[in-house]
Amino acid sequence: MDAIDRVLSQWDKEIPELNTVPMAMIGRLMRLSKILESRIAEVHKKYDLKMGEFDVLATLRRAGMPYRLTPSELLASMLLTSGAMTNRLDKLESKNLIVRKHSQADRRSVEVELTEKGLVLVDDLIVEHVREQEALVDGLSQTEQEQIGQCLKLWLKTFEG
Repeated sequence: MDAIDRVLSQWDKEIPELNTVPMAMIGRLMRLSKILESRIAEVHKKYDLKMGEFDVLATLRRAGMPYRLTPSELLASMLLTSGAMTNRLDKLESKNLIVRKHSQADRRSVEVELTEKGLVLVDDLIVEHVREQEALVDGLSQTEQEQIGQCLKLWLKTFEG
């Protein structure tokens, strides 16, 4: 019996007709989310990065050569406000991990590009990031991991279309 089971048991005694199945799912997901986020944030902290900064670097890296996107393209892939994106870009630029350049195609437009230092850092960090993710799901079989992934994908689809 875990903490969520204890909560459900209490509700069952107090209001037996209450449907606590969603409460159990969401409660466990929220607890897991906090644990997972904390553990992954520890990996990023070793590299003097916050999770959001890592997201920007990883987005640029997986875009492929020349590791360059416009701020709008970054926003679209990360679902942030423009103010939050500007803040992240400012911090990454001050750490010399990215540069902002005027576009060759349109001088009014700006592009964000990984620096050599940023590329080396994200390539090192992504390996450790994935290693931590693997450790976090190690208690589940490959089949269980895939089943949970598919269930979460279906559930998320109800919100994202």
